[in-house]
Amino acid sequence: MSQWQEFVAAHAEGGVLDGVVARVLPFGAFVEVAPGVHGLWVTGAAPEQGSRVTVRIERIDVERRRFSLVEA
Repeated sequence: MSQWQEFVAAHAEGGVLDGVVARVLPFGAFVEVAPGVHGLWVTGAAPEQGSRVTVRIERIDVERRRFSLVEA
């Protein structure tokens, strides 16, 4: 089972996770919430790369293998 499949099997929309900001972009940040699993966190504040954050899973798109995060 891939890391993505394991993540989807273990988590659902609304779940709260701790993660590390892996990359900051003008429209948000990618947060690593499990080894090799990154979600997009669209936030008004600009987090620093490497900072630890607590986020909530807003939406999981299984077909496109993506999920969005919001501040928890």
